[in-house]
Amino acid sequence: MEFRKNDIIEAVIDGLGNEGEGVAHVDGFPFFIKDTAVGDRVKALVMKVKKNLGYAKLLSVEEPSECRTEPVCRVSSCCGGCTLQHITYEAELKYKEDKVYNCLLRIGGIPEDVLREAGEPIAGMEEPYRYRNKAQYPIGRDKAGKAVAGFYSGRTHHIVPEDDCALSPVEFSGIVRAFLSFLDEYKVPVYDENTGEGLIRHLLIRKGFNTGEIMVCAVSASESVPHIEVLKERLAEFPGIASLCLNVNPDKTNVILGEKVILLSGKPYIEDVLCGLRFRISALSFYQVNPVMTEKLYLRAMEYASIEDRLDITEIWDLCCGIGTISLTAASLCPGGRVHGVEIVPQAVKDAEMNAEFNGIKNADFAAADAGEYMSGYLRGNPDANPDIVFLDPPRKGLSSGLIETVVSMSPKKIVYISCDPATLARDLKLFIEAGYSLKRYRPFDQFPRTGHVETVVLLTRQNT
Repeated sequence: MEFRKNDIIEAVIDGLGNEGEGVAHVDGFPFFIKDTAVGDRVKALVMKVKKNLGYAKLLSVEEPSECRTEPVCRVSSCCGGCTLQHITYEAELKYKEDKVYNCLLRIGGIPEDVLREAGEPIAGMEEPYRYRNKAQYPIGRDKAGKAVAGFYSGRTHHIVPEDDCALSPVEFSGIVRAFLSFLDEYKVPVYDENTGEGLIRHLLIRKGFNTGEIMVCAVSASESVPHIEVLKERLAEFPGIASLCLNVNPDKTNVILGEKVILLSGKPYIEDVLCGLRFRISALSFYQVNPVMTEKLYLRAMEYASIEDRLDITEIWDLCCGIGTISLTAASLCPGGRVHGVEIVPQAVKDAEMNAEFNGIKNADFAAADAGEYMSGYLRGNPDANPDIVFLDPPRKGLSSGLIETVVSMSPKKIVYISCDPATLARDLKLFIEAGYSLKRYRPFDQFPRTGHVETVVLLTRQNT
């Protein structure tokens, strides 16, 4: 059967795609249909047809599946942040566990018997809402000229107005409303990314869950924001705000933050406690957004690193180390050795060094550099380098083949890989396994509930060791 745009189809959802969108096969032809659950019988409007797949818009759920539930957020279907609020949390966890398994099997080429032996059940949350410690709100104006904040609709830069995200702390909504009120009252220009004109681009809010400290950071195209003193006075009324900053991003770009941060009041950082250590977090620092699951994930990573080797660890490398959360947590594994952290963002490295001093950790050092270039240079000067453990925690795009080659050439006994994308994880693991490493353990962690994303921690060991 040949399908065309605007056809109406009836189908039963038989799977979920990479972002959590429903997949239905109509006469064997796959359609992706957002906001559907496995088992739903639906009617949908065909929006686009390609050679091997199509996309359709949900019109109605004719018969809901047992996996369907009512979304908590009123804009979940149009906001690009949550894609899974319409399915039960149990169904979400199974989907993510299967997603990791299938990526490792199909992309990584790892045999099923190895996956069954190495795999652990996914770790989920008791309460999968209000878990984010950071929110970045794009700022715009609606058709009536009123300032709005929210989140981008999926695959667009259209703002869906919403000041109370169900994934963020309740305190954030009041701060957002006060900020928007200030913009309207004083007619502060909002940035237009199409023309490059205007001032206010985003509002960044962070919270230390264990300290209660809050950072508010307005992102502007200029250092000069009219009536900024009024904004300082109004935000001072909110309890918990320990840092108020202005980030300056004058470039015509989709990148949210610029390099310059101006402190308006309070401290240039907030603090939080993770794995028993206290961390200082600046506006530009990377810090995991889900502290509850992050602590569980890091503790499992430390367990993987120390399996059968608790007394003989002398050298650890932490690549893509951010503000040093993994490095400093791992420092206790080698009290008589060293932990070396490498991170490309200079401000994060400054934070890592400060965090080491803050926690009295003396066996950790940090370098601000591209991990691949730094490690290659290090190996040239230290050709016999042979670390016990290498931690890898890259961004979603995973590792470069060059960095993988460099890590392999150091021949670490163990590699602990923390990934936020199962596909790039599987791709990278295939290269490590081809280079002589074996998959020993892995466990998915639901770091991002109600979204299609999942975190995974993996233990690789060098063969014949």
